[in-house]
Amino acid sequence: MLLFASLDTPVVYLIRVQKSRGKSRAQDLQRAWSGSLAHSTCSLTPAATALALVKRHRLQLLLYRLPNIFFPPDRAVPILARHMSSQSFKIAALAGDGIGPEVMAEAIKVLRAVEKKFDVGFTIDEAPVGWAGIDAAGKALPDDTFELCKGSDAILFGSVGLPDRDPTIPKEERPERAALLHIRKEFSLFANLRPVKLPAALAHACPLKPERQGDGIDMLVVRELTGGMYFGQPKTTEVVAQKENVNPQDKKKTRRILRIERAIDTMVYTEPEIERIAHVAFKAAALRRKKVCSIDKANVLENGVLWRKVVERVAKEYPDVEVDHMFVDNGAMQLMLNPTQFDVMLCENMFGDILSDEAAALAGSLGMLPSASLGSTEGEVTFGFYEPAGGTAPDIAGKNLANPIAQILSSAMMLRYSFGLNDAALAIEAAVGTAIESGLRTGDIFSESDPKAKRTGTSEMGDAIAGAV
Repeated sequence: MLLFASLDTPVVYLIRVQKSRGKSRAQDLQRAWSGSLAHSTCSLTPAATALALVKRHRLQLLLYRLPNIFFPPDRAVPILARHMSSQSFKIAALAGDGIGPEVMAEAIKVLRAVEKKFDVGFTIDEAPVGWAGIDAAGKALPDDTFELCKGSDAILFGSVGLPDRDPTIPKEERPERAALLHIRKEFSLFANLRPVKLPAALAHACPLKPERQGDGIDMLVVRELTGGMYFGQPKTTEVVAQKENVNPQDKKKTRRILRIERAIDTMVYTEPEIERIAHVAFKAAALRRKKVCSIDKANVLENGVLWRKVVERVAKEYPDVEVDHMFVDNGAMQLMLNPTQFDVMLCENMFGDILSDEAAALAGSLGMLPSASLGSTEGEVTFGFYEPAGGTAPDIAGKNLANPIAQILSSAMMLRYSFGLNDAALAIEAAVGTAIESGLRTGDIFSESDPKAKRTGTSEMGDAIAGAV
């Protein structure tokens, strides 16, 4: 925290300076504050100066204004100490397309309820992304949106892409590639965590028979996010041959040129990439049921052989955690046959993408499942990107039908992993449980056979969860 005071007005500004990449900008800001006041004219008030600093330095700043009151020193110290004890965080809220804006509104509603209950404050700045970004600024990830992300503590993301519009632009400019994958790469978000939990009250929504559900499904899929097939090079489509072809049924004997194309994707991993995601999985398992199942295809893929070797090496650092290995095809089958055997499932990028969506079906609906994409931790700060597992669902957009729970639970993961607010995260998760236990159901989790079920809309579900916080 920094305390800035203007001697010519009875106003005190208390500004919180977040650390950027582990280096404090406090001294720079102090010099800027002093210099701005020294060179300001009568038209530039201390308030305008403080706000200008916020914009110019793009730091995580909070401005506290205490107008019309002058505190003598003996009273100022405890009052300022009380302000300085408050925690505050800057969130870039990128709702995106389809149902994104609706479910994002409910997540923000719940975060505001958290502010009232806990000693914390959120500066939430919304910005366009996806087709909303293309319509607003001509690109899926507008420059202003990207700058907002760089100046924030975390990104709370909705969903991007519209099936009817995506094919109308080059694939490199489409929202998933130009926005979602770009953010993952730029912020080095290498670890994706997707918890899959089936509440007892929603057992009917699981596609498996009750005997396959056992005592309950509770697993965590840990997916490497910046390597493998999705990012490996070369990645291209090329013409490898051309030949003339004459249709014998064509009396004019018209000659046509046939092009034969070849598509190339490269699946590549290095030891450090495998090591760092393996550590994430083992640390998570140590806090759960102490079991890691590592997924690979070591019987046919060279990167699978390396993956298994590195995971075995990392496992020796966690003697209390059990590890086993499973080929990806068997893993897909076991998720349907015996999902309760899994605690933490560790996957490379493409395998994790596929298996986490399959696992998501076990919870009854993609609308129930959050996810977190995390970068490296520096000091006490972990920059993260938080999004629901589902897509844009344009067929129900704007109709108050979407399930906001995945977006709300994603915000809970943000509080836990990026902000260290575990109690607040638990409060949100408990509030979701309360809403489900009360019988509230959006259409995707509603069942006529459940006598307690009450069909509800997006905003009503958000109201109930915020109220339960």
